[in-house]
Amino acid sequence: MSLDPAYLEYRARRRGMDHALYPYSKLPERAPVVWPDGAKVAIACVVSLEWFPMTPSDAPFRAPGHMQTAYPDYRHYTAREYGTRIGFYRLLDAFAKAGVRASIATNAVIAERYPEIIADIVAGGHEIIAHSTDMNGTIATGLAEEDERALIATSLDTLTRVSGTRPRGWLSIARSESWNTPRLLAEAGFDYLCDWPNDELPYRMATTAGGIVSLPLNHELSDRQILTVQQQSVDSYAEQIRDAYGWLAAEAASGGGGRMLPLHLTPYIIGLPYRIAAFEELLGWIGAQPGAWFATGSAIVASWNEQEA
Repeated sequence: MSLDPAYLEYRARRRGMDHALYPYSKLPERAPVVWPDGAKVAIACVVSLEWFPMTPSDAPFRAPGHMQTAYPDYRHYTAREYGTRIGFYRLLDAFAKAGVRASIATNAVIAERYPEIIADIVAGGHEIIAHSTDMNGTIATGLAEEDERALIATSLDTLTRVSGTRPRGWLSIARSESWNTPRLLAEAGFDYLCDWPNDELPYRMATTAGGIVSLPLNHELSDRQILTVQQQSVDSYAEQIRDAYGWLAAEAASGGGGRMLPLHLTPYIIGLPYRIAAFEELLGWIGAQPGAWFATGSAIVASWNEQEA
């Protein structure tokens, strides 16, 4: 039995992705990006500040880091709670020492349960971006559009009410989206999202609800990927970040324009006592490099928007 030739026809096949959110773009053919004060590399520290319910949801999927053993899984619940009690405050101290303003991707339940954490974020001059409701608030195709819209609205409204400032950015749990997510985020008025790690510079997405900027958040250089998934040492983690910075700075110096290095951080992973010293040293090293610019996601997007216009 032969295969019908029509089976291999796919009308959406084109260069790049099979959608119309953005056109394919080669980095060497783009106009060079110029960061403020001639900076070579913009460093975006993005912290996932998460709250895990004791009972995990597997619909549409179980979030990374969620409960794993029989109920009540106090072992993993309290290991995650360590992040909000201890690890996150070590990160705040590290940021203060290095003069870093970070983007804190925050579950809405954090704001409801621990408003003092939100106050400490604001007092430190950091940006709060929305990170769903809690770690059961995952998104994937199959989630009803109205349910996803409500999840986004709940996250946005809660963080706005408690922090006093409306979040401008969004990070989905596990960077997972549905077909509707970019449109619903644009509809809700977000300036940028961090879910698409397909580039190293911001780019614009077009949806039927308006435009939204994608601020790519590298997955391979996240603390979770290197330290937890790959089981590498924190010294290896720091070395890889230094290597990445060195390469990006060299590209910028050779005339390629400004570059961006995102650092995705998890308090209960990088905030452990045998890792935080190496991380503090890493921030100090980056800050000492000529042309390094620590910036929030909103600051990077604002600078990029000015040049796009």
